[in-house]
Amino acid sequence: MSLNPQYEEIGKGFVQQYYAIFDDPANRANVVNFYSATDSFMTFEGHQIQGAPKILEKVQSLSFQKITRVITTVDSQPTFDGGVLINVLGRLQCDDDPPHAFSQVFFLKANAGTFFVAHDIFRLNIHNSA
Repeated sequence: MSLNPQYEEIGKGFVQQYYAIFDDPANRANVVNFYSATDSFMTFEGHQIQGAPKILEKVQSLSFQKITRVITTVDSQPTFDGGVLINVLGRLQCDDDPPHAFSQVFFLKANAGTFFVAHDIFRLNIHNSA
């Protein structure tokens, strides 16, 4: 395979679609459709999970309902196997909690003319000031 020339559009379009689904409590469980049953990894706040069924368990275990998200930047790079590496920076607020900065990295792996999330790393950007 070669570099995908539409990597920027793919990255921005994916991020918009992913967060529209994730941030809607009625549709949140549908984010599982972005992941492979066996070939996807998620690291959520340092906890590593493999496979769509376990990722869905994690998503469903999150206690918040309402999420307000502001995306600051979406940076994308093509990969030599036709995939797209995406880095997202932004701020989010869950329910009545204070807003926090966050970062999330996705690697979209090409698969028969479409993509799935092979890697997903999420982290709130909270610093210990003690």
